[in-house]
Amino acid sequence: MSRTRVTALVAAAAVLALAACGTTENASAPDSTPSAAGGPVTVTDSRGKEVKLDKPATKVVGLEWGEVEMLVSLGVMPVGVADPKGYATWVTAAKLDADVKDVGTRGEPSVDSIVALEPDLVVMTDDRGAGTIAQLEKYVPVVVTKGSDATDNLGRMRADVNMIAAAVGKTAEAEKLLADFDTAIADGKKKIADAGAAGKPFAIADGWKEGSTVSIRMFGQGALVSQIGIQLGLTNAWQGEVDEAWGLGQTDVEGLTVLKSPDLHFFYNASDGDDVFADGLAGNAIWKSLPFVAQGNLHRMPDGIWTFGGPLSGKQYIDQFVNTYAV
Repeated sequence: MSRTRVTALVAAAAVLALAACGTTENASAPDSTPSAAGGPVTVTDSRGKEVKLDKPATKVVGLEWGEVEMLVSLGVMPVGVADPKGYATWVTAAKLDADVKDVGTRGEPSVDSIVALEPDLVVMTDDRGAGTIAQLEKYVPVVVTKGSDATDNLGRMRADVNMIAAAVGKTAEAEKLLADFDTAIADGKKKIADAGAAGKPFAIADGWKEGSTVSIRMFGQGALVSQIGIQLGLTNAWQGEVDEAWGLGQTDVEGLTVLKSPDLHFFYNASDGDDVFADGLAGNAIWKSLPFVAQGNLHRMPDGIWTFGGPLSGKQYIDQFVNTYAV
């Protein structure tokens, strides 16, 4: 299922209230110094650590799919990626070349495989463990992104894009990438408002089945894709508790009965083919009685739209919201 099941279980075990919604303010990586004509570059990453490179990195390994998407979007094809097969299943916004090397899983990347590629830089998120970072930094510079921040995930995404762009000498490309994203938000918001759908409710989820039990992971106010919907002028109807990093919470089918609005559209992702909503709940009386199910307002997203991605995946989500609410 999307991201990792470990993240889902953490969200279930450590639910915390959320304080703020998203923003499209032009955040940038703190204290990043772009290179001049291919010269030295210094980036201060999410740890507050200065990462100094003799020149912008060109041979880059990416260990998390959102950051890999950002690299490809900026015009830098990674030499190595954690689980490229999984990436191809879940991320279609920025496709990998066939010769990109597999360096292990996202949870347990292979340090040996990474070092063998002789990269200039490794890009990874801050939730993958200090031990892995320390091992890699013996051999190669590592830039650590924030990865997610439920207090402002859109601002965090922008900062990650700008930081990565500074490290690979693609600041102009980052400016255009983010400007195009902002334009898509503004255009989508206008279309939704013109259709009289401003303020309409939505909910986003994914899920999995273990035995006969269906678990549902809800995307709360601070989740990246939720903040995109909010920026479009819509309202996230899920008010349940979520974790402070990802904006994710957990419930079951009975918990969905709080979603009572007849105007609500419910979106979900099942890119790996395991559609627990269509299959695992097909005969569930509570599920069938939910207004968004009974009225046909249930939307399986097209496969390969990454929920935790960068601006290009974000634009795919914008299209789904606009196609639903502005028709």
